[in-house]
This record gives sequence, C-alpha cells and structure tokens, in this order.
Amino acid sequence: MPPTSPLTLPNALTLLRILAVPFFAIALWYGHHWQAFILFAAAGFTDLLDGFIARAFNQRSDLGAVLDPAADKLLSELAHDPSLVTMSLPVDYWDYLGWKDTLALHGHTTRERAYADARGDREVYTPQVVVNGIVHVLGSDKAAIEEAITLTRQNAAPLTLPVTMSVAEGKVQVSVPAARGEQRSGEVWLCPITDKVQVPIERGENEGHTLAYTNVVRRWVKLGDWNGQAQTFSLLLADLPSGNFTLHDIDRLAAIVQSGVAAKPGLMLGAATASLR
Repeated sequence: MPPTSPLTLPNALTLLRILAVPFFAIALWYGHHWQAFILFAAAGFTDLLDGFIARAFNQRSDLGAVLDPAADKLLSELAHDPSLVTMSLPVDYWDYLGWKDTLALHGHTTRERAYADARGDREVYTPQVVVNGIVHVLGSDKAAIEEAITLTRQNAAPLTLPVTMSVAEGKVQVSVPAARGEQRSGEVWLCPITDKVQVPIERGENEGHTLAYTNVVRRWVKLGDWNGQAQTFSLLLADLPSGNFTLHDIDRLAAIVQSGVAAKPGLMLGAATASLR
C-alpha cells in the first residue's frame, strides 16, 4: 500500500504536540501549573491516540517514513567518532501497536525510565539519546546531541576513569583503576553489541521498509560493583549469549562503569570497548 498524504491524522496530532511545547513552557514560566498540566495530559493522550489510529486504519506517510529512521542514521554517523561509545537500546513500550521490535528488551525500557526518574523530569520518548548518563535530547537532533556532549564534558567530567578490557582464551577481563576524583563507586556493566542489524518493519509508519540499526545492545551483564579501589572483573565468553542471540551475533563488547545504581543511574565514569571480530 503506498504512503498516504503527509498530513494524516496521526501526523497532525504529532505536529499539534510539537506546537504546544512553547505554550507548555510559557505556562510553567509564569506559574500557571494547572494550564501546564492540561497541556501535558493532552499531549500524553494524543500520543496514545495517534498510535492507535495509525494501527487501526493503517495510516502512514512519507513524512513519518522519513523522520522515524533519522535517529538510527545519525547514530550510524556518530559511531565513526572514536571519542564516543555509542549504543542503541531498542525499547518495547511500542509493542502495543501490533508489531514487536525483535531487538527490543524490556530492560532497555526500564533503564530509560530509570534515567528519567534520576533526572526528575519523567521524559520518556523515542527517539531519545541519553548523553553520558545525565542529559537527554531528541535522537534525531544532531546539533542538540553535539551540544549535550560538549556541555557534559565541560561540566561533569564524564569518562575520566581509564577502564581497560581484554579478550583472550575465551574470557573477557575488565580492569577498573583506583579512584582519582570525587566519584568513588559505581556499577560495572558488560554489554554485548551487534554492529549492524537489518530489521524488516511489519507495522506502523515504516511498514514494508527495512531499517538498519547500529551498535545494538543485546544484553546487560552486571560484572559487579566498583568500590573506588583497583579491581578486575571477568566473565567467560560462553556465558554471554542469551535466548535471543548467540555468540556469533556479537561483534564487540562495551564495558561501562556508571555511578549510582540500576534503579537510579548517574554519570558515566569510564568505558572501554573490544572487538570480537
């Protein structure tokens, strides 16, 4: 079925939400909290409504088909920057639309909500980029992402802990040095990553298209807790696969040390990557 007119009802509702943002901000600025709440509630309702309409009446458009993959394309570009550790975390809260993302993990949804709780802003949406664990921006806005990277590097000093990782003899080892600054504790996580995944889209705006996902995290494995002392964590490669992927599907590993806890994650303190190919 060919795409419909760009201004479908679901897209019109999306545009109305975008246009309502400045009015929401003005209401908050002048202390009109009740009006701000009404706008926020209306935005939440129309978000659910446009998804239902798109599914029920198979309404999709060239506009939606162009905008939806923009964040994935941008992530692919950012992945070439050696100063960045980029990871894609597909979420499952759009499964109600009738098509389940084969790469989505409920743990990713839980993590995104945990970030929102930690920030105190309740901002959970797609596509979202969380920069250095503390700032969120629209995933298709390159300028906003670059600004967030610059600001967090200037103000929060992320990734200053020189984490190292090695893979040999069927085992991965992650070494975390002793603390050098104020941050003296965190959680150590290992993420198996698939570099590229082609996913055929069966429902929604991009039905019939195949999208390319970059640096997809297939699982989160907690290696332990870092206590500020020099520590080494290890895991057998054979223990990495889960039910939805095999070791052959993994192209690289990312190890991260993050302040806070899983329920309230904070600043990224250090990271390292290692290729399995």
